[in-house]
Amino acid sequence: MHTNLRRLGAVLLVVVLSAAACGSDSESSTSSGDCDEVVTKTDGTLTVATGETVFPPWMGVGDDVFDVPESGTGYEGALVYALADELGFAEDAVTFVRTGFDEAIAPGAKDWDFNIQQYSITEARDEVVDFSNGYYQVEQAIIGRADSPAASAGSVDDLKSLRLGAAIGTTSLDYIDSVIEPDEDAQVYDDNAAAKAAFDAGQVDGIVFDLPTAYFITAVEITDASIIGVLPRSGDTPEELGMLFEEGSPLVPCVNDALATLVDNGTIDSLEDEWLNQGGSVPTLDG
Repeated sequence: MHTNLRRLGAVLLVVVLSAAACGSDSESSTSSGDCDEVVTKTDGTLTVATGETVFPPWMGVGDDVFDVPESGTGYEGALVYALADELGFAEDAVTFVRTGFDEAIAPGAKDWDFNIQQYSITEARDEVVDFSNGYYQVEQAIIGRADSPAASAGSVDDLKSLRLGAAIGTTSLDYIDSVIEPDEDAQVYDDNAAAKAAFDAGQVDGIVFDLPTAYFITAVEITDASIIGVLPRSGDTPEELGMLFEEGSPLVPCVNDALATLVDNGTIDSLEDEWLNQGGSVPTLDG
């Protein structure tokens, strides 16, 4: 997975053309320090789409705010409000809407400004939607019980004979299928609750998640499991998460400018430390 470098020329062109688009009666705009005009779907509002249910550590961290993206908790939840501030939107001008994961990737016009729910930037997805620059580099990890066959794994090859699972539509599942290539087809789950049920029933030896989710899952949801190891990266380019936009959205360069500011001023590092970096020594399995 990689940041979409081949589109940089197109992004620069969008910057030039966006001033004309901002004057359109069909779109609305609000002023920003980094973009002369920020084009949004609704006048004075930044409409952000996210999942039908949001999960820690990405959004809604805390019993009283679970599945409440407006709480501004979790890495992506806090990031949305930090970006909104850079774009010139007050907190009460941010509106969240819900979409299915696959629904948002489908081609066509969107009724929201951008979607954030751990979308990995891929060439296939970029054919029909646009992405921001990456806001997080992803590592995959495998969890299992201390007495499971997965616990003794020291390499990817050691995982091939195991029963593995992951959530549907995720790069964790892609990693199992294309990198680990287990002898037995991976079990596929609709959500974390289904993964937990399969784990509790002993139907799998290990489940693959992105590392921050693996930390949360083992601390809160599947507490009798631990992180067996971080999986080696596949390919030369790290997997990155990006915000998803409809194809040709003039908002992309403005969000990229805001994101660059948050990187430069240390906000991104601070948010990662607060919400994603759980500490502890986790070994990396050999490739």
